[in-house]
Amino acid sequence: MPANTTPEYKKAEAAFRRARDPHDQLDCLREMLRAIPKHKGTESMRADIKTRIKELTDAVTGPKAGGVRSGPPTAVRREGAAQIALLGPPNTGKSSLHVRLTGSHATVGDYPFTTQFPLPGMLPYQDITIQLVDLPPVSAEHPVPWIANALQPADGCLLVVDLAHPGCMAEVLTLVDILAARRVHLTPTWPDTLGEYSVDDPFATVLPTLLVANKSETIEEVAAELKVFEELTDLWFPMLAVSTRTGMGLDALAGQLFERLRIARVYTKIPGQDPDMTRPFTVAAGATVRDVAELVHKDIAASLRFAKIWGGGDFDGQQVGPEYLVTDGEVVELHS
Repeated sequence: MPANTTPEYKKAEAAFRRARDPHDQLDCLREMLRAIPKHKGTESMRADIKTRIKELTDAVTGPKAGGVRSGPPTAVRREGAAQIALLGPPNTGKSSLHVRLTGSHATVGDYPFTTQFPLPGMLPYQDITIQLVDLPPVSAEHPVPWIANALQPADGCLLVVDLAHPGCMAEVLTLVDILAARRVHLTPTWPDTLGEYSVDDPFATVLPTLLVANKSETIEEVAAELKVFEELTDLWFPMLAVSTRTGMGLDALAGQLFERLRIARVYTKIPGQDPDMTRPFTVAAGATVRDVAELVHKDIAASLRFAKIWGGGDFDGQQVGPEYLVTDGEVVELHS
């Protein structure tokens, strides 16, 4: 029996697909449950929504009062310009990479499964930061039952591998299969706008992926090893070779993420004053002046009439409407 969902439900589902903050996702799920028609054709969908609400609530808040807490919440609130998850099999140097890039205090050891719960850290790039979340290794021996919840807020992932390890290919294929079974799919394609992917399953997580070949100082021909990896696994992700031991490639990683995420930094100014060029607002490509106004203050966005822009358009100080598409580096003066 067809679901025949209503426009109200479709709107809530679209908002859920775009949402990255777990609390916003919960609000969208509750609205989906409220708006979905109640008949036999939607029984499975309603059950999925209820299950997802419970899983996400547990991930954000932990056990209810009186329950036994098994550890910290498994979903990390998104901060900075974007959230990037660090994924990989055991012993690929994922936590060492997190420490080198963010200055975090991640536990680093020459033994598997040193990371037990999500650990956020901030990667600086010019005048913004990108949040990197170190996650436990994913393997057949350690499948991480809550991994899908942890990946919900992410805008992409770094798949950290050790190409010199004899079991690398089998471990990565196992990781991909484990994630797919939990409705998480890694893709080599980075979107034109964050969260633009459309899949039949509203609860699927599609993560743009950058393959990070760590410990590359131990490999004579990284390109040759990568070609073998790609041909035998049929995984063709964009790749960056790095070494946490020597520092090779680390300086390029933040810039790679910035370009692939297509982040736009927008600076604001008050009429008659100089712009604040130290703390930009960050939005995804395709965002509008109205989206920037929402970040400044919801009341400003609600009464927004027009804006003046510098650094884009036909001339400095050009007046534009609320639906004007902002670009990286523009200065915006909001008028409401």
